[in-house]
Amino acid sequence: MQVQRVVPNLVVADLPRAVSEHREVLGFEVLMDHGWIVTLGDAAGHQLSLMTADASAPVPPAVSVFVDDVEEALRRVRAAGLQIVHPLTDEPWGVTRFFYRDSQGSVINVGTHTSSRF
Repeated sequence: MQVQRVVPNLVVADLPRAVSEHREVLGFEVLMDHGWIVTLGDAAGHQLSLMTADASAPVPPAVSVFVDDVEEALRRVRAAGLQIVHPLTDEPWGVTRFFYRDSQGSVINVGTHTSSRF
């Protein structure tokens, strides 16, 4: 399994305002906007996601880690004895993912891109 991308997720109360501020200050462009999460980034591959809440999981993740083999990642999380807080799910926006809580309490979203209907 290889990590392909790591994106920090900030939970915000006012999504349009947060998007505007980070675009102005960091020069990022909107790469994805699902209404509840917006991912900003630049041509060099730097990214930042802003979200109000997660659309299908019980808690928002602190970070999203995209891998080439999400089932292997899930196996490793289970082998480590860590808590799964959102089961492996094929999401309608084209991502297969799960969330786990690390020993320090951080929630990590681990996923891979699949087909997207958006």
